[in-house]
Amino acid sequence: MLIRSFRLGDYAYISTIWEETGLEQTETETLDALAKQLAWDSELVMIAEYEEKVVGVIVGTIDGARGYFYRLAVDPAYQRLGIGRKLVEALEKRFKEKGVTRVFIMVNQDNKKVIPFYHSLGYEVKEYITLSKKISS
Repeated sequence: MLIRSFRLGDYAYISTIWEETGLEQTETETLDALAKQLAWDSELVMIAEYEEKVVGVIVGTIDGARGYFYRLAVDPAYQRLGIGRKLVEALEKRFKEKGVTRVFIMVNQDNKKVIPFYHSLGYEVKEYITLSKKISS
């Protein structure tokens, strides 16, 4: 397995993975968000290859000493092989190199099946309330 930085040719593969794992937004929203992250810090968008096939993705961002990651997804045919764990570990290493001291993730409250996975990586549930508002551009 190879964990590496995102390349432009990966977009179609990761878009399919996000769709197959239920992380799909509209294509425009996804491409815009990814383009902004790549312009800001392309080293925080990481890809997993297994047998030369793109099978996983994680997107990170930094705000001061805090790191955040989202859109972690592994092709369903390749889940339970440790790929998600390797992606998180690789991103945490990059965060540490960039001075991050605490990492946060947000999980949809309806997606409780991922909580044991994150617990196994040392993450703990904190009591926060997240408020959101969509504003037009």
